[in-house]
Amino acid sequence: MKSIQNKLNLLVLGIVLLLAFPGCSDDNTSDLKLDGDTWLTTFELNNAYMGVIDRTNKTVTVAVPEIYDTDAMKVTDIEVSEGAEASVKAGDVLNFSFPQVIKVTNGNVFLDYTVNIKHDEARILSFKLNDAYAGVIDQSKRTITVRVPSSVNIKNMVPVITTSAGAIVMPASGQAIDFSNPVEFTVSYNTASAVYTVTVIPTDAPSAVYVGLAATLNELNPEEKEAATWMLNNVANSQYISFEDVQAGRVDLSECEIMWWHLHIDGGIDNMDKFEKAAPAAISALVKMKDLYNNGMNLLLTRYATYYAAKLGATLDGNNPNNCWGQSEESGEIVGGAWNFFIQGHESHALYQNLAMNNGETNKVYTFDTGYRTTNSTAQWHIGSDWGGYATNEVWRTNHGGVDLGYGGDGAIVAWEYLSEGSRGSIVCIGSGCYDWYAYGIDASADKYHGNVAKLTKNAIDYLTGK
Repeated sequence: MKSIQNKLNLLVLGIVLLLAFPGCSDDNTSDLKLDGDTWLTTFELNNAYMGVIDRTNKTVTVAVPEIYDTDAMKVTDIEVSEGAEASVKAGDVLNFSFPQVIKVTNGNVFLDYTVNIKHDEARILSFKLNDAYAGVIDQSKRTITVRVPSSVNIKNMVPVITTSAGAIVMPASGQAIDFSNPVEFTVSYNTASAVYTVTVIPTDAPSAVYVGLAATLNELNPEEKEAATWMLNNVANSQYISFEDVQAGRVDLSECEIMWWHLHIDGGIDNMDKFEKAAPAAISALVKMKDLYNNGMNLLLTRYATYYAAKLGATLDGNNPNNCWGQSEESGEIVGGAWNFFIQGHESHALYQNLAMNNGETNKVYTFDTGYRTTNSTAQWHIGSDWGGYATNEVWRTNHGGVDLGYGGDGAIVAWEYLSEGSRGSIVCIGSGCYDWYAYGIDASADKYHGNVAKLTKNAIDYLTGK
């Protein structure tokens, strides 16, 4: 009985405290107005462009013509739930060249809606012939190049085309066409239109190749795809092949003078074990790759592909870069100033000719400016007694067999080469975090230094092929 009585006493005490505690009063909770709707129901700009409201994602998409000034657009109609108020009213003029946020408030509750402008666009996103031969698209020039074996009948080929949302293309996808001469395809959507010129090139033996882990160029990650697309559009008789193609002997490489591999891995690679696990196809193709290299084929190895030099037997000590890291594309660093690496003592090297310089600083290579998003993916040689036995650059040259060509701010070697010996080809390696092709969510076309990445690459390819 005593136990039951104690429990009753505790229960009574609890009820008394609950009633006495002011935070549980009905008078206080009634001050919060939580039952009103906060929907944005209508949104219009410039008396002409109605927004499409997505309640699930709290977004508003306003479609405007392909060429349209969005710097000062007037809100001409906006409606919200009964009793609610919006942070923007009809008559307000806002800059919609970037997303704007509208807050809809009703009592003590609110929702934020993000307004985005979508310009009409008409683009060809992918182009394939006979469901086998993928085209390389240059969006700036509106050109598409397709390389096919010379045995293929190019007078009767069927294109498979994907376009930007809603766009129509003529001639239509799936229609057999004669590609003996360049063919123009017109793609259109609302106010937008564009004409792409498709050129089919019969070729059996490329003189330059971009090699990758993916089966096709379109399956590469964005960083690698940007690099590969540039090569196929700017290096004569070049072609994309996979390491599996090399291993299986699917491509005639008897005329190949230069092979480029640019390897990006989100988060970076900092040891050989991780490299081997990330690139099993490249390891499987080693026998064939060594044969090509030992018989005179030159290689350009960039970013984490620089590890491959040791696998090919180009080094004296078998070591890979000893100081490496990297970030992921979507969470990469937005830089606050121009990035560069040093080339003092090598200014006259073919790699560094005709680059855009900053205020005459000929001892540096600038590759991107303020606002660029970089992964800072780096594969370099840190020099010092605690770093793999390379006390000085001279010790690294003697023990490792490389020739240093570029340096980070702390003196680390970020660009180097392995010179040809006997019948063996030459190798140029660029592992600097400044060497970056793709910036997530950033248009790098206006960056005054980013063109140096392409120029540096073209210089390397010309240097390796003796042009």
